[in-house]
Amino acid sequence: MIESLQQLLIDWGYWGLFLSAAIAGSLLPFSSEAVLAVLIGMGFDPMWCVAAATIGNTLGGMICYGLGMLGNRNAIRRLGITEEQLARAERFLAGRGAAMAFFAFLPVIGEAIAVALGFMRSNIWITVFSMAAGKALRYVLLVLALQGVFSLF
Repeated sequence: MIESLQQLLIDWGYWGLFLSAAIAGSLLPFSSEAVLAVLIGMGFDPMWCVAAATIGNTLGGMICYGLGMLGNRNAIRRLGITEEQLARAERFLAGRGAAMAFFAFLPVIGEAIAVALGFMRSNIWITVFSMAAGKALRYVLLVLALQGVFSLF
């Protein structure tokens, strides 16, 4: 199922990468990195790939932020974020504010950071900007690593 979805998203090119990154940035488990790697290997423009992935992943993260703003911890737990992850994210964010959305790209705790920022009603514009910056940096580094690997062949 996941493999066929990934193939469909790859077939859609930049739009597929955008969608895969939005899915991956939300609470749903998915790998936009695999779609990105295939598209880069197929010769797609790296800058457009970074842009599509960053915008999509930021959108997914802001969906998590919106869920946090709803303030229903029970609903969030049912979606897969544990109370421990939320507590760890809240401790990480304590006194630091919306700029900590930069770290929403982190595996395991990234979604919890976005949800916790929503709970805390952090400044939405600082949150969006910081989140996009962190996610963009991650994708830029991934593209640079992929280009280095592909240049070996």
